[in-house]
Amino acid sequence: MIKGAIFDVDGTLLDSMGIWDNLAERYLTERGIEPEEHLSEKLAVFSLEESSEYLKKTYGLEEAPDEIRSDIMGIVASFYKYEVVLKPGAKQLLEKLKKQNILMNIATTGDVRLVHAAFRRLGIDGYFEHIFTCTELNTTKREPFIYQKAAEAMNCRPEETLVFEDAVHAVETAVNAGFVTVGVAEIANQRDREKIKEFADYYLESLADWNIT
Repeated sequence: MIKGAIFDVDGTLLDSMGIWDNLAERYLTERGIEPEEHLSEKLAVFSLEESSEYLKKTYGLEEAPDEIRSDIMGIVASFYKYEVVLKPGAKQLLEKLKKQNILMNIATTGDVRLVHAAFRRLGIDGYFEHIFTCTELNTTKREPFIYQKAAEAMNCRPEETLVFEDAVHAVETAVNAGFVTVGVAEIANQRDREKIKEFADYYLESLADWNIT
């Protein structure tokens, strides 16, 4: 019997993956600078620090790399506070689970402040007992620790707990730790779709499709 549910945030509850795909372009465009073609693809293998160095050198920016990095993160913060939207069916799913008296927690690699800001604006903050982050727990989703902590906080065993995730490595981690896993379709992870379907107990093209009781 399912007693609890753990949700990832980016790409699972929030339609937020796109901000990372064109972040550098958005930064330059806001400064009236025309970005080169395929800039995001070029920066995909760079860290934020390396990307900031690249932008400064390539576009002759006056700002120091630290300032560029800070400004880029400001764009991200503004997106979460004012722009990000829920994935289709998210609020309806949360309401279904609430009516079934299923407790819910968050397990995210994101910034807890930005998650809180987005959830408050979107009206879903009240559904969750706790928000657990990899940063605060000094872990990653390649280890089951964050899911175990989230389940323990609800007094649920893994086999009594759903884990909703859109990334294949996270789904695999949760499966190996004994959780009941739900893969969620996300365009950014489309290349891993078949692997996620193979690993997960359930797979949703949309959160609105959830009808398991």
